[in-house]
Amino acid sequence: MKTSVQIGYVMGIPIRLHISFLLILPIFATVFSIAPEPFGYENVEPPLQYILGFTTAILLFTSVVLHELGHSYFAKKFGVKISNITLHLFGGVSSMEEIPRDPGEEGKMAFAGPLVSFIIGGTLLLLNFGLSSVLPEFTESYPYRIFFIIGTINIVLGIFNLIPAFPMDGGRILRSWFARRMSYIRATQRAASVGKFFAVFMGLIGLLINPWLILIAFFIYIGASQEAQSTTVSVTLEKYTVKDIMTTDVETVNPSMSIQELLDFMFEKKHMGYPVMEGNNLKGVVSFTDVRKVMPEERSAMRVSDIMTKDIISTTSDTNASEAFKLISRNNVGRLLVIDNGELKGIVSRTDLIRTLRFMEEEAS
Repeated sequence: MKTSVQIGYVMGIPIRLHISFLLILPIFATVFSIAPEPFGYENVEPPLQYILGFTTAILLFTSVVLHELGHSYFAKKFGVKISNITLHLFGGVSSMEEIPRDPGEEGKMAFAGPLVSFIIGGTLLLLNFGLSSVLPEFTESYPYRIFFIIGTINIVLGIFNLIPAFPMDGGRILRSWFARRMSYIRATQRAASVGKFFAVFMGLIGLLINPWLILIAFFIYIGASQEAQSTTVSVTLEKYTVKDIMTTDVETVNPSMSIQELLDFMFEKKHMGYPVMEGNNLKGVVSFTDVRKVMPEERSAMRVSDIMTKDIISTTSDTNASEAFKLISRNNVGRLLVIDNGELKGIVSRTDLIRTLRFMEEEAS
């Protein structure tokens, strides 16, 4: 199921709307419409009341996109590829292939988002102050209220994102500070610990003040844990190439094999996925997930060629093992075929990579 829709490009970056954003947008529009001034339009007659509320909500999320574009500008400047920017329930997320390892680069990239929010907020509030000083009646106009609302929220957004709760912007700035003084893995773990502390603290405050803070705290805590784990995996695997980890004695299956025969073969060999070969020609790849889609009574009649995946995700033997792990995670597959110059050389699985990590952990302990 498609969970997001693309609405355009900015700086060559696809901008997407997640389904959760489409649910939260009317809520924000309604809140702005019924809230008392100066943060809402309670005293405005319908339908203008709701038009202003919807406009303010759109401008708010436009500010969020600009915040993310601030991160993305520096990320692209430092050679990081941005897959997309997605607006969802809790704001916006820039999907980056990786975070710059250089502490200075990461610090600048992390601070760029809050800086954009401060610039937007400061400009709108100064504009309000200047116009209301020259034209006192301006304070009674709708533009004044819109500028005030969006300006104030951007200032709050910038401050909130600078809280050192990893993996928020402030947490990434904190990691860049730690990374100047210790290894990158240790810096990440330190920043993640601080982030978890703030998440717990925020959750406790949420119990007393606002339940939304509990939900935000939950996502910060999970995000900090996942980021620490992901960084540990990436940095550790960078010491190896796919050739060091892959299995070279690869079991293959024929496209004419029945699904039942394939299932028996899987049970015997204890592997969950296999390249499909016809002679020396690679035709595709088939996994237990593909088999499960076939009804038991149809497995004797159907062939591997009927269910195999022809869109093969592969790598080369000299690829860094960390990049192979990212490729597996990004495509949500269990294994990669290792192909050099059109020839199948081996297979590397998620299990192979995790096993290597565990060996490294044992050696380090």
